[in-house]
Amino acid sequence: MTYPRTEAFDAQYQELAKYAKVLSHPARLAILKYLAEVKACISGDISNEIPLSRTTVSQHLQVLREAGFIQGQIDGVKINYCLNPETVEELKQLFNDFMCKVQSDKCCK
Repeated sequence: MTYPRTEAFDAQYQELAKYAKVLSHPARLAILKYLAEVKACISGDISNEIPLSRTTVSQHLQVLREAGFIQGQIDGVKINYCLNPETVEELKQLFNDFMCKVQSDKCCK
């Protein structure tokens, strides 16, 4: 059985799937939650807050940054990380629109 290429699907589905893939790791969810809780740009070591090695956290930060979830600005030898509010809002809207379409009051039993 072959499956259609992703290009055959609606652009919103493609975008939502891209974001969902990035969010599919619990470490990335924890990083986003931490940045949202502190409500500020973080210049310190986020690995102090996430139970992973500094290298692993850095890899997850890179994935989040490439997807546009976070912004990083170099400040000397450190990078200040903060959430990208535009991407967070876009994701909220995409998920909300999608979930409204699939929501059902009927249950198969």
